[in-house]
Amino acid sequence: MTTLADKSLLSGGDNKPPMLEKHLYDSWKSRMELYMLNRPHGRMILASVEKGPLVWPSITVDGATRLKEYIELTPAEAIQADCDIKAINIILQGLPTEIYALVSQHRVAKDLWEKIKLLMQGTSLTKQERECKLYDEFDKFTYKKGESLHEYGPAAQ
Repeated sequence: MTTLADKSLLSGGDNKPPMLEKHLYDSWKSRMELYMLNRPHGRMILASVEKGPLVWPSITVDGATRLKEYIELTPAEAIQADCDIKAINIILQGLPTEIYALVSQHRVAKDLWEKIKLLMQGTSLTKQERECKLYDEFDKFTYKKGESLHEYGPAAQ
């Protein structure tokens, strides 16, 4: 008897990359890397994100040098070119609409990845600032002997 999890896997339930939640960037990044590695040619996809796309080779034809067309690439180069596009696709599919709108113009996976990191660092800095303010408020919180909790507060000061 097949379980619901088995049916989910058979129906392609694991085919969507994890969705970015603004306050969980580090977790999303880690899950995305694992998701990419789990795809066919996953190491090449992840290399596209971390190191950049294939540098297309050039050839000389009739004395003129030009970049190879896709059909002229070696099998390994063609796979890497495909992985460059898959990397962009995977990243974009894992973004909420508001983040997608800010970064969708990038056509290089490495640039896209770095832009998302930069955007999310801003939110984590904001989180750190809020955390620091809370610690400051906590440090200022003091108990005076004989004072009840109801007596302490902004109105009591």
